[in-house]
Amino acid sequence: MKETDKWEQTGDSDLAYVPGAMSTFSTPQLEKIHSGKVRESFRLDDDHRLIVVTDRVSAFDSVLETPVPNKGAVLNSLSNYWFSQTEHIVPNHVVAPIGTNATVVKEAKPILVEMVVRGYVTGSMWRRYKKGKRNFCGLKIPNGLQKNERLPLPIITPTTKEESDREMTPTELIDGGWVEKAAWEEMEKVSLHMFQAGTEILSKQGLILADTKYEFGLVNGQLTAIDEVHTPDSSRMWLQEQYDEDPTTVEQLDKEYVRQWLLGAQDGGRIPSRLPEEILVETSRRYLNLFEMVTGEPLPGLETHVKARVYRDLLEAGYIKDGYVAIVMGSTRDMDHARRIADILDAYDVVVDLRVASAHKNGEDVVRIADEYNACVEPGAVIAVAGLSNGLGGALAANLTVPVINCPPFADGGDMALNVNSSLLMPSGTPASTVLRPENAAAAALRALNLHRLRDNFAVERAATKAELRRQDRDARGR
Repeated sequence: MKETDKWEQTGDSDLAYVPGAMSTFSTPQLEKIHSGKVRESFRLDDDHRLIVVTDRVSAFDSVLETPVPNKGAVLNSLSNYWFSQTEHIVPNHVVAPIGTNATVVKEAKPILVEMVVRGYVTGSMWRRYKKGKRNFCGLKIPNGLQKNERLPLPIITPTTKEESDREMTPTELIDGGWVEKAAWEEMEKVSLHMFQAGTEILSKQGLILADTKYEFGLVNGQLTAIDEVHTPDSSRMWLQEQYDEDPTTVEQLDKEYVRQWLLGAQDGGRIPSRLPEEILVETSRRYLNLFEMVTGEPLPGLETHVKARVYRDLLEAGYIKDGYVAIVMGSTRDMDHARRIADILDAYDVVVDLRVASAHKNGEDVVRIADEYNACVEPGAVIAVAGLSNGLGGALAANLTVPVINCPPFADGGDMALNVNSSLLMPSGTPASTVLRPENAAAAALRALNLHRLRDNFAVERAATKAELRRQDRDARGR
């Protein structure tokens, strides 16, 4: 077996399951407004959004199938560290960090320009420089520079923020409507100041900030730093000691390690889509080590599984409830039946998510819905509401990692006798149970969540039922 064959597909956009990593994040409790290469954004209100940083890895304009454990925690926590270190230079969008992987931020109108600041001739700039290029975004670079040599002064080589970024001169950006002239001038000044601050802080830790990128938006018309700052994904960093020994072979402490492995593992010019286990482990180690080198402290709170801690953090902050039950109908003709179940669930303060999908008519959407629930961090259960030729429950159970309960809506006893077997007889590998009464289906789903507060409720209800039966027994005997 090849190393890259060890990871199993999740079914979600060809991402692979890697133990201890969070490749995707979803919740039926919040409205998703954007899914980026690494980050997921959810609307909290008109002025705020929640950003959750996953462990996905992007390289060469594509997302790799294998996520890197703890990468999202490093990116989120390190960005928040740098936002606090640079807020005297420019306001940023951070409202409050939520644990290791999430942050509440202000809603900003993004400026679709990435400010790439370069202090050294390295990376793609060096590759082009070797081929004779001397003009970068309207700035002329002197002849005679060596690989990784420091530039006389840091320069900005801005790019458009698109599917594939394009370098442009400031004049081209302004004339093309990418940014207003006044905003560009402020971004230019702020970016150089942030780069200088980063350089000075990292220098005290024995690190060099070779190059980086900044992104900005407008909050109430004010320029605001957004996205990330001085992370291994957005910046190139070196050890000063190694650089002093030999600038041309200095070790790169950032995502370039992944890029170089991918380039070296090309097969017929094709970049691999997966990273082998040893590269994942080493990349994770490098990210965590860099966090400690930059901040002086190891990243805390990683003992708990990433999804468990994100669930705990969001629950404690009050942004989600502790569980959900999804009711998936074959069509809206089943709405009355679904509502009967939902009304029972509502009394127990769990989130109820009503969905419509047909296993026979749009089966691809069944898979998509299953992927969403599989990416949730909170406990969940799914009730399938489909009667005649029920393929829905089986299709959901085959693709879900949470419990599935069939609760088919039957018009009468004859309908039930004719069609119940399609719900009772599930194919192998499709563990969907069948419960015929709506109230029992709701109760089964609630118990499947296995939440302690609900178990306490059920214990009280059970005790009350037993007490009532004993009372009736005494009344029947006349005592």
